[in-house]
Amino acid sequence: MKTFLHPGYFLNILNFAVIAQRDITWEVSGNYQKQSFRNRSNIANDRGFHTLSIPVKHNGKSKGRNTYDSVEIDNKYAWQRQHWRTLQTAYRTSPFFEYYEDEISTLYNREHNNLLDFNLKTIEVICDCLQIDTPTEKTSIYHKELKTDETDARFLISAKELVNVEYEPYVQVFGDRNGFIENLSILDLLFNEGTNALTYLQSISLDFLDA
Repeated sequence: MKTFLHPGYFLNILNFAVIAQRDITWEVSGNYQKQSFRNRSNIANDRGFHTLSIPVKHNGKSKGRNTYDSVEIDNKYAWQRQHWRTLQTAYRTSPFFEYYEDEISTLYNREHNNLLDFNLKTIEVICDCLQIDTPTEKTSIYHKELKTDETDARFLISAKELVNVEYEPYVQVFGDRNGFIENLSILDLLFNEGTNALTYLQSISLDFLDA
């Protein structure tokens, strides 16, 4: 059974739990929507919850809505340098930061123009770190409703969507200060849990998808 997900920027733990446990098809059709993990990723720093946002270019209202695959990154802002420095500050003392640093840093060492392509690259790098196959199947057209034998997990791209899932606490860098913050970017789990990250993802219940 195919499960449909939207690609996003260093997707959160729940999205990657689906990737680790299901046969994924990427929804790359349809319109770009704001307030989503398409261009944002949540991490934890010394102050607690923190959001990294990729600046994007938007069409004027007269030109209609952007399709996801046409959205361009606005590189007039030094967002790559800012994001990487923020990640270094937040996670350089985590147990596995140095272990994965080279793989992650390569994504910030050259300019990227297309948001969808960049997001797919972040997923490829993380799947490599987790030592799982990167899903490659993509949609060609957008279907509002899927077939009865297909699972729709596309709603997980919304930054406003709350899903009732239990997350086993793991040690976070600033957990003694801020407490455990659940369902952050996969980077938080990877830098803190390292080789245990895949087991953690596989242990998360996805019963909500079959309800």
